[in-house]
Amino acid sequence: MLRCGPSAHFGSIMAATSRSPFVLYLFSCLLALVALCGYWYGLGKPVVLPDAATPTHKLQCASYTPFDKDQSPFDQPFTLRPARMDADLALLATRFDCIRTYSMTGLEAIPELARKHGLKLMLGAWVNANPVDTAREVDALIKAANAYPDVVSAVIVGNETLLRKEVTGAQLAKLIRQVKAQVKQPVTYADVWEYWLQYPEVAPAVDFLTIHLLPYWEDDPKGIDDALAHVAQIRQTFGNTFAPKDILIGETGWPSEGRQRETALPSRVNEAEFIRSFVAMAEQNGWHYNLIEAFDQPWKREAEGAVGGYWGLFDADRQEKGVLAGPVSNLPYWPLWLAVSGLISLLTLAVAGPVTQARNAFILPLLSVFSGCCIGTWGELARVTSRFAGEYVWAGALVVLNLLVLAHAALVLSDRRGWRDRAFVWFDSRAGWWLSAAGFAAAVMMLAMVFDPRYRSFATPTLWWPALFYWLRPVDAPRREIALLASIVGAGTAPQLFREGLNNPQALAWAAVSVLMALALWRSWRLSSPSLAAQHVTTP
Repeated sequence: MLRCGPSAHFGSIMAATSRSPFVLYLFSCLLALVALCGYWYGLGKPVVLPDAATPTHKLQCASYTPFDKDQSPFDQPFTLRPARMDADLALLATRFDCIRTYSMTGLEAIPELARKHGLKLMLGAWVNANPVDTAREVDALIKAANAYPDVVSAVIVGNETLLRKEVTGAQLAKLIRQVKAQVKQPVTYADVWEYWLQYPEVAPAVDFLTIHLLPYWEDDPKGIDDALAHVAQIRQTFGNTFAPKDILIGETGWPSEGRQRETALPSRVNEAEFIRSFVAMAEQNGWHYNLIEAFDQPWKREAEGAVGGYWGLFDADRQEKGVLAGPVSNLPYWPLWLAVSGLISLLTLAVAGPVTQARNAFILPLLSVFSGCCIGTWGELARVTSRFAGEYVWAGALVVLNLLVLAHAALVLSDRRGWRDRAFVWFDSRAGWWLSAAGFAAAVMMLAMVFDPRYRSFATPTLWWPALFYWLRPVDAPRREIALLASIVGAGTAPQLFREGLNNPQALAWAAVSVLMALALWRSWRLSSPSLAAQHVTTP
């Protein structure tokens, strides 16, 4: 009987390819190419959402700190660039009616620039535990408010000072009343919403309350699907509790990069979805709001981890992130990483050379794309999360390690003729060191994720390939060292998951790759025992 249909056609293709390694190799290359393009396009494909800002519709207010991407408030000497501030306010004036500042130090020119560009100004003074610094800030605040009554719409005495426990509630209330007696504008204080409830003596002193609502940073983080409902519930509670005083949502937003906290996932699409949906909800309910923040601030990554540097509506180069309007992509550089991963894959195939064994001919292209995607993903992650020179060196060392393991795998699957045979012997004799290095990296990162995880990102992509390869092909390695590394990596999995919760896919992926790495180390530990080593036969 003649068999027709897709299944019969596919069966005939596989039967033909099984007789010809070259045809199987080409078929596998085609699958690998589709997988490669699909992976990177899937990460970077643009998403269309309703616009929040248009040329005819400006938003209310945005937080502004005037640092360039190479600057920090901790720089010595502390110098700001007037040309940068002028250009920044010119850009923000196209999208907002107002900006909010946090300190007076170095920002003496801000009121005049705001007037120049038609912006209103919520002017802030930085209040801390040093009374001399605080007095200097407050004096400058009062002077500017009185000199620019047409520009300064409100003054903010302190930002999250109670959260940092730098003053008492009574001290803060006294300072607020002192400022109120000397300016005509409404006076407020800004802090996370919970601290208004913990320090009830502050609310009577202000003209309106400024509350910070950041669902990502809550003690019980809110995912993007629950974030707006959380904001609405807190805003309604405060409106009822402190009526008739008005409530300003002084900070709200979402990070575009960084580690996941439970269900709260930073991404550009999630940032755009939150901001655009929040603006629509705020305007529908007549709320006053300020978005955090105008521009990405790389200096914050040192104190707050990668996520701290990516709350901007524009990036650190003042370029659109797609947050306020237009299509938005989680990975705008996906064509670059597609090219990098593709190049790694091609080099892997070149190292392996012609392959005559059918199984290896099928596996090799898929393996090269998988490892190339792992390295490319780690490259992007390291680009946005690395904070110090040491972290960049660490990221580079892990890329080199992955490339060494990849070259070893390519030679394992090759026919090993001529120079490839000599290269295989060199790589195979050192495979125990590559495994030990991968296990060491996994152990170091696991300890960090268990004992100091809050500001650390999950380095999952950098371990998938070494863990998978050495699990499939254990190697002879120093027994005591890999036993210790396997114990650390394996034992850390449960407490790490307990800290992060089972609702965090990034934590689950890290746990999975850690278990795989522990198993790879354990298999090589068994192989390295004297009784088993004698029985070991090198995988062709």
